[in-house]
Amino acid sequence: MTSELKAPSALAAPQPPIGLFPKLIFGSRWLQLPLYIGLIVAQAVYVLLFLKELWHLVAHSFDASEQQIMLVVLGLIDVVMISNLLVMVIVGGYETFVSRLNLSGHPDEPEWLSHVNASVLKIKLAMAIIGISSISLLRTFIEAGNLGTTRSNFTETGVMWQVLIHMTFIISAIGIAWVDRLSESGHRKEADHG
Repeated sequence: MTSELKAPSALAAPQPPIGLFPKLIFGSRWLQLPLYIGLIVAQAVYVLLFLKELWHLVAHSFDASEQQIMLVVLGLIDVVMISNLLVMVIVGGYETFVSRLNLSGHPDEPEWLSHVNASVLKIKLAMAIIGISSISLLRTFIEAGNLGTTRSNFTETGVMWQVLIHMTFIISAIGIAWVDRLSESGHRKEADHG
């Protein structure tokens, strides 16, 4: 029997010790953990709100008009979209800014999580906010037929402000995406020259 000496595999160079101040700064990311736990609690509140509104919809479905049912359904969609926004912030923010979740290979891993970074998260959040604003604006437009009556929940000025705010969200999202695209093309040019 011959014993073969195996060459040591490429060992990683030992890392220099990290100083106390850099450890403190890097460790401060864990201060965000209570914030994400708070968002999980907010998510639970939205689940309760959804169930309450769903119960009202079912209980009053025979007494309500089509417009009232449509408004309640849009409210449910709004709750779901806000809940989706919370999931993106909780999962994406934790993964990006606090610590890895190590979900690789898990069957329920969200497909967007593998390529999430602060830039992608900003764009996804902006698009989610536009979606939420769109649902809210749609509800307002459905009720706009009652403008000027005592049954209206909105004024003409209120509707105008909602449209302007929605347009501001859209312009902001376009601006964020444009700046991100400029930044990305700048990184590509640096990589090509490097």
